[in-house]
Amino acid sequence: MAIKNLPVEECMIPGSAACPGCPATMALRIVFKALGKNTVMVVPACCTAVIESLYPNTSFDVPVMNIAFEAAAAGASGVEAALRQQGKGDTTVVAWAGDGGTYDIGIQALSGALERRTNFIYICYNNQIYSNTGIQRSGATPYGAWTTTTVGGKTEFRKEMGEIIQAHHIPYAAQACVSYPEDLYNKLKKAKDIKGPKYIEIMAPCPPGWRFGMEKTVDMGIMAVETGAWALYECENDVVTFNGKSKLILEEKIQRKSIEEWIKQQGRFSHLFKPKKDVKRIKTIEDHTDQIWERYRKKYL
Repeated sequence: MAIKNLPVEECMIPGSAACPGCPATMALRIVFKALGKNTVMVVPACCTAVIESLYPNTSFDVPVMNIAFEAAAAGASGVEAALRQQGKGDTTVVAWAGDGGTYDIGIQALSGALERRTNFIYICYNNQIYSNTGIQRSGATPYGAWTTTTVGGKTEFRKEMGEIIQAHHIPYAAQACVSYPEDLYNKLKKAKDIKGPKYIEIMAPCPPGWRFGMEKTVDMGIMAVETGAWALYECENDVVTFNGKSKLILEEKIQRKSIEEWIKQQGRFSHLFKPKKDVKRIKTIEDHTDQIWERYRKKYL
């Protein structure tokens, strides 16, 4: 699906309270175009709970249930069950949460919903921080990154949530990025037509949280993929297929770009370059990325 052929109808309407350059709103436009108006959103505490706008106004032209931080998947399970009892099984139920509400606070409810085989789509928009509450470290925050709770740089590597999800052996799981809208749209359309639990995680570079200019959101997502900091793939019934440039990196048809080129454009890593370059920690990030891709090759080639 080319961008010019995407549906014209908009369910992401004027009135958003998002920051300029917000990746979540970019992703939401594609989500709504792919899933259509017959969709119910379940949104926990996160940036999107603000982006929706303040009552009595909203920038979403679909029903939304806001719920506690840890309860997105549980709430969506209840909504799906209620709609099914009403004979409305054709309505798409979406849990839409950030990485804090997915990797950390919401992982228990998410795992339970996947285990119960809830017929819904769980979407994590991953900006690698708790952005809405002041840029704190999450389980998705990469090693070395500054946050207000890791002022010297995070000392742990991020969780591999994709592998945790795959361990549940659900019908469909995928990783996407706001910078590749056609890829995201196609994955959403595919997920919509599959019964059972589906999980899609979207890389969402955050200008205020990552400390880069708001006009560079798309560039940051592209660089995340080209450097191998983020992989585009989908897993259908335990069969994993890499997409786009991630597939070429996996098959070693192209070499991934140096991750230093990506992190040096983000203020959250500025302490690794001044007052002098921290060669050791930058190499640690590069080496860890190499290890991830070697693990991918052993598992999926």
